[in-house]
Amino acid sequence: MGDSLDAARKENWVRRNNLDKMPKAQSQTGADIDVIYTPADVANIDYDRDLGFPGEYPYTRGVHPAMYRVQPWQMRQFSGFGSAEETNARWKYLMEQGSMGVIWAFDLPTQLGYDSDHPKSLGEVGRSGLAINTLKDFELVYEGLPVGRMVTNMVICAPANILLAMYVALAEKKGIPVESLRGTIINDVLVEYMAQGNWIYPAKPTLRLAGDVIEYCTKHLPKFNALTVRGYSIGDSGANPAEEIAFTLAAAFAYMQNVLDRGMNVDEVAPGINFYQRWDCHFLEVAAKLRAARRLWARTLKEKYGAIKPESMMMRISGQVGGNLLRAQEPENNLVRGAYALLGAVLGGAQGAHQPSLDEAYATPTQNAVRLALRTQQICAYETGIMDTVDPLAGSYYVEALTNQIEQEIRKVLGEIEAMGGIVAAIESGYIRERCSKNAYQATQDEESGKRVVVGVNRFKMEEKQQPLDILKVGLDVAQRQIERTKQVKATRDNEAVRRALKRLEEAARKNENTLPATIEAVKAYATMGEMCDTLRGVFGVFREPKFAV
Repeated sequence: MGDSLDAARKENWVRRNNLDKMPKAQSQTGADIDVIYTPADVANIDYDRDLGFPGEYPYTRGVHPAMYRVQPWQMRQFSGFGSAEETNARWKYLMEQGSMGVIWAFDLPTQLGYDSDHPKSLGEVGRSGLAINTLKDFELVYEGLPVGRMVTNMVICAPANILLAMYVALAEKKGIPVESLRGTIINDVLVEYMAQGNWIYPAKPTLRLAGDVIEYCTKHLPKFNALTVRGYSIGDSGANPAEEIAFTLAAAFAYMQNVLDRGMNVDEVAPGINFYQRWDCHFLEVAAKLRAARRLWARTLKEKYGAIKPESMMMRISGQVGGNLLRAQEPENNLVRGAYALLGAVLGGAQGAHQPSLDEAYATPTQNAVRLALRTQQICAYETGIMDTVDPLAGSYYVEALTNQIEQEIRKVLGEIEAMGGIVAAIESGYIRERCSKNAYQATQDEESGKRVVVGVNRFKMEEKQQPLDILKVGLDVAQRQIERTKQVKATRDNEAVRRALKRLEEAARKNENTLPATIEAVKAYATMGEMCDTLRGVFGVFREPKFAV
């Protein structure tokens, strides 16, 4: 990796300059950070074995040979709020402003499988995203949009099978070949038990439903990614960078094993798996984390699962700035935080990025805020020179040493999970939630004590009163209009056809068949989200969170 320099010379230099008496520094994984790094810290790295060229195994330096010299990463913005009509207008605006696709936000009732008129939906309809009750809502959202050409990313997990079914039904209704559909559905139900908490059914049947989606897409929607393992949420819940990647990979292996056990081949399944990770202002550590994750994924797919296709070993990573970095105080600072975090992702070779808006600590972004967030990505791509060369950090003594250190820590955590019996066992025991919660609690303590500086919050605060921010407000009439629309659908549909379709869905779930065909038929009959989820609740039951101490 470089000219020989033994560790003793480095230590002598450190002591000679009294640098050994400097305050200690640690990475986010808890490892000590040296004041300088030299060739002695990367003496064991072999270029071909550990780095390789971009686009070649083990993909440490990126999954494509030219990376951003060909085109920039996919720039996406999170959207979806209020009514279907409002979301439709926002998507059209984003496409006009140069967005390459949309990331669809769903409201809380939709994520939990409840219709807008359910008592548990009171006060939440359309607040954190768009309410989807029936195929009619889907039709309105995509009115006048190029369904077959635009890239759609649906951020939904527990009822992912139902949302995918709606997308397929919409395409068929419009005469669009389903094999041409492009996009991604999160479908990472395990992350809900590890981090977010938006679960419906117990972990094992939920894993099966996720496998149904993966199997169906692999066979019928070759351009659509059936799984995006959402390490982002794990990192945002408190996991350190190594834990985030370890829990992410453990989940990915579980999903993959589920469909391999059905008789599928690893080279059929692995190319359709994507990853959505978290980044923050520690941009060099972000870059090292992504590089370590790619290398470990490639080696595992090749050595353990016997993958042959290069596409199977390429870990495609998108992501966003951690939501817990965004603050209500001095919200303009969120743009700066986002820009530094984006830099780390791009230096680490990410394939796509969602850039948070400055007002996301308050609500779904306003139109002006989301445009400025998109401009932040465009300036990074076209005005900084960052797209000119591939993996400019390669060979950095610090970054390569940090990449190695993070990979070693990831392997350690993966070993602990394997010893417990796998990711489902780790979830059911409460191990992962407990570990993340303890980290999150410690981070809060460090911030409140001032040990961890947050500009504008616990240090360098404005003395004058902050000007009120213009934020997006979802009208109270949204819920009522949504409920009325759903009532109208129920009144005009063929309810006997709905009854038969729900019965068929129940049978498919009980007989261990792939549930997607039955779900698509129920969607076409205009069964509601709540009706379909209640049918599956009747078969699988609901998840109860294990207790643990923080």
